Formats: sequence, C-alpha cells, structure tokens
Amino acid sequence: MKKFAAIDFETANGKRTSVCSVGVVFVVDGEIVNSLYRLIKPNPNYYSWFCTNVHGLTYEDTKNALTFPEVWMEIAPQIEGFSLVAHNARFDEGCLRAVYELYGMSYPNYPFYDTLQASRKVFGKGLPNHQLHTVSAACGFDLLNHHNALADAEACAMIALKVLQL
Repeated sequence: MKKFAAIDFETANGKRTSVCSVGVVFVVDGEIVNSLYRLIKPNPNYYSWFCTNVHGLTYEDTKNALTFPEVWMEIAPQIEGFSLVAHNARFDEGCLRAVYELYGMSYPNYPFYDTLQASRKVFGKGLPNHQLHTVSAACGFDLLNHHNALADAEACAMIALKVLQL
C-alpha cells in the first residue's frame, strides 16, 4: 500500500453519531501530501461536559457548521483509493459507520488499519500504555494538541509510518 489517509473523529457526546470534528492526513509514498480539518454539526446536537473537557469544543463552535453529509461530500472524493488508518480504529470506524447509517448513506466498506493494535505488536510491554500520545512520542512525534482531530490524525500518520508495514 503506497497511500493512506490517517483519520480522527471527535464526538460531542457519548453517541458515535455525534461527530463534531474530523481531521484527515493524506500520505503518499511515505510523505504527508495534504491534510484537512473540519468542524461538523453533531447529531444529536449537544455537548457532554466530559467530551468538551477532552477536546475543548462546544455547541458555539459547531452551531453553524455543516452537517456530516455536507462535510463528507468534500472528503469522500479525496480519500478514494486510500486506505484509512486510525489509532483505535474501532472507535473512528464505528463513528463513520454510525453517521453513515444515521443519514441513510450507503457505507462503502473503507479498508481500515489500526495503529493501536500495531503498536501493541511492535512495542509490546516496552511502553507504559499504547495511548496515542505515548505511542507518538515513542515514534519521535511530539503531539502538542492532543484531542484536536487534525493533530491526532497527524500523530496517527507518523505512527503508521513507523509501525505499519504500509
């Protein structure tokens, strides 16, 4: 695989359909060639204290944002032909599947790779945990703005370049 897109979603509340931001980093032949970050009006459109405390986003930040289908119309053509990579892909792919279903969109079965699982294989017990910031540091990437979807996608891309045989 010569190209992949590292992706990260943040959610407004405990519902996987409540994606409120997305970051995507495009990698071709081992080099980052593009990235994007978009705010999304979540569904349901409310923020839990816990989620806001994690990523800092609030209702005010996304009240005028586009909905997921509007944002995805921009992203989908750009990721065509790319495999998707996420740190804890179960969460991010789960969010993607959930919003596709919520909006009655036909899910295209994107191929997903998981840097969390790969880091467990590569680093094993050599790390205190396999959280994104820990693994990114082990791979030489300084994750300064953890839980910003674009920063997390960048960290995931750097981890993928080190631990996945892509």
